Amino acid sequence: MSEQSILLSHAHQERRMFDFDATLPLMAVQFLILTVILNAIFYKPLSNALDNRDDYVRGNLREAKDRLEQAKNLAAQYEQELAVTRRQAQVLLEEARADAQKIATGEIAAAQKIVQAELLNVQAEIDQQKQSVLRDLEVQVGTFSQQLLTKLLA
Repeated sequence: MSEQSILLSHAHQERRMFDFDATLPLMAVQFLILTVILNAIFYKPLSNALDNRDDYVRGNLREAKDRLEQAKNLAAQYEQELAVTRRQAQVLLEEARADAQKIATGEIAAAQKIVQAELLNVQAEIDQQKQSVLRDLEVQVGTFSQQLLTKLLA
């Protein structure tokens, strides 16, 4: 092979590489058909699946936020009810203490009255016994004084 034939062969190959005959439009059409087929078979279902997944995730997030908000509201409501119940319990406790104090005071007063009455009874009994002992003593003193007087005069 001569140098000239190599150059011609090389020039011919270069011309064929950039030759715009029917293959370029045919390849463009094939590319477009492939794009449409891929879009119909692969990209649209994949896109739909991703959209559905996004919608599912967003829906779950929205539902979770709603439930969290409801839980917060219920917790706040229960806290308020608990505070009211605690205040009511405190009031009932104070009332019970006051009632117990009144009952105790009444019972103490009644016990004091009973003790006072017993004390008066005992004091009266002691006074009676004292009077009786004094009378007995007067009689004995009178008897002793007469005996003494009789012995002194005899």
